[in-house]
Amino acid sequence: MKINVIHTALFAVALALGTSCSQKSEQDAKIQALEDKIAQLESSNTTVTPVNAQSTQVADPSTLGAFTFPEMEYDFGTINEGKVIEHTFTFTNTGQSPLVISNITASCGCTSPDWSKAPVKPGEEGFVKVVFNSTNKSGSQAPTVSIQANTNPSVTRLRLKGSVTPKVAGASTPVGPVKR
Repeated sequence: MKINVIHTALFAVALALGTSCSQKSEQDAKIQALEDKIAQLESSNTTVTPVNAQSTQVADPSTLGAFTFPEMEYDFGTINEGKVIEHTFTFTNTGQSPLVISNITASCGCTSPDWSKAPVKPGEEGFVKVVFNSTNKSGSQAPTVSIQANTNPSVTRLRLKGSVTPKVAGASTPVGPVKR
């Protein structure tokens, strides 16, 4: 009885090894076929365009707006921590078609932008308002806003710069219970 169990177990192991070997040779054959196909594609110098690829064309300058800012950087000097600085950058569209700002992003959460939402016609003015909150900031600061628009280049950056003097320790409101 023990011998039959041992023979059955050995047979099962041999069968499993034989099956895994045949699966391994099938996998090796598939891998080799894929490697051959890749080598063939690499050597044929043909380009394969994905089906979801978009064709691009060089933008005609007459279809673009153009920013002209009198200033691209505003120096707010030295301020005390907690002060909010607000500055409005004005621009003129010197392009041949209406200038459309699609988005403006700030470099940090301490800065928030607002801008001309309507298209700015050639020759007309628009604005980008930047608000900087210096709470929990100290030392040199240079937050930026990146403007995405139908211009060349498509991204324009404006910058505020200055220095923030930290609050003096102990000058703030006391924390915890107060003795009277």
